[in-house]
Amino acid sequence: MRLVSYLELPVETSAPKVKLGALLGDDCVIDLAVAQTWAQGACGFHAKPLPRTMLELLRSWEDSIAHLRALLNVLPGKECLYLKGARRQPVARLRREILLIAPLPTPLTLREFEGFEGHVRAMYGLRRRGIPEEWYEMPVFSYGNPFTVFGPDEVISPPHREASLDYELQVACVIGKQGRDIPPEEAEQYIAGYMILNNWATRDIQRLEMRLGIGPAKGKDFATTLGPAIVTPDELADRRIGEGADLRYDLAMVARVNGVERSTGNLRDIHWTFARMIAHASQGVMLHPGEVIASGTVEGGSLLEQGAGEKGEWLRPGDRVEMEVEGLGKLDTRIVEPA
Repeated sequence: MRLVSYLELPVETSAPKVKLGALLGDDCVIDLAVAQTWAQGACGFHAKPLPRTMLELLRSWEDSIAHLRALLNVLPGKECLYLKGARRQPVARLRREILLIAPLPTPLTLREFEGFEGHVRAMYGLRRRGIPEEWYEMPVFSYGNPFTVFGPDEVISPPHREASLDYELQVACVIGKQGRDIPPEEAEQYIAGYMILNNWATRDIQRLEMRLGIGPAKGKDFATTLGPAIVTPDELADRRIGEGADLRYDLAMVARVNGVERSTGNLRDIHWTFARMIAHASQGVMLHPGEVIASGTVEGGSLLEQGAGEKGEWLRPGDRVEMEVEGLGKLDTRIVEPA
């Protein structure tokens, strides 16, 4: 299942209603609430109140996800585009008729780990240093800003005109079950799904922060793009490698700038698995549905690693950054002038 949050076009109010949907292929979105009214009338489907938002869905994950699976199983695929539910509302809409926002528009928290050894080695290498031994002792993270999260159909702008703007190609998981002191061998059952994450960075600000031994903080708090959907683990079953604490997924990752491939990698190369990240994050702390855990940047997954600092080849307004992860979809973000 690929779950999304979206707005119907045209967006005519300052506080439009966010709808909960499911992607059908790459070009169709099912309105789950309307689909249930159709299924109830057409085939006697047992209807019950549905969560109104993704956060509500995550908070009732085990019960709600089973109900939604049953609902989607009675729908007739792409023929949903021709069906009407209550008040003659369409059961499904084409992608061009809606605006996808972040699947989870405001995560409860956003933990940004550094899970890929290759990326960490490259970052320390820029400072002519090796990876500290402590990095291998436990997964480390910083906190992102959950209030500056954007979706696949939204633009982003740098905080100032001279920003050294960069992308970071990552994958994130979403917590769907409350837990504390979670053993890594059991962590998989706490994951509701996965999505692409682009952790935008202003390297000029980040560089100053890192010299002070803090951050990244202000250098990464202005924009994070998530999406296009929360993909449930069963959708990725054929890409699994390992089990328990060592579970990984063989998912090719790529980033393009203005149509030109700039970064490639694979999620299987992660050193600190999501299971071990979750176990570490939950030590002495209760994790809640709606919290997001980010993988960290895949090796080569930023312009900084490709010498942008020396060449001055940072992102600029007018650029488009496309991220694609096998099984998770695509993010295509346009950069606009600072507000």
